[in-house]
Amino acid sequence: MKAKATVRLKFPSGKQLETVLNSLEPETKTPNVMRSCAHLERNGSFLILTVEAQDTVALRAALNAYLRWINSMMNVFKIIETQ
Repeated sequence: MKAKATVRLKFPSGKQLETVLNSLEPETKTPNVMRSCAHLERNGSFLILTVEAQDTVALRAALNAYLRWINSMMNVFKIIETQ
């Protein structure tokens, strides 16, 4: 792999962090493309997302996908909390 990025995201609750981690874990085990791979781990209240790719285009695409999924889940959490 030639390109690599690590993102640390702080979560307001451990329950939300575990939900996101468990939801995305299957995607990291069997990626749809061979140009990139991702790893997720928990470090306290932080989710550590590490993406490695063959090139910067694949890195950007993978990062965007994971960050959009996480953002979508955070939006769902906000909706649930307000009801």
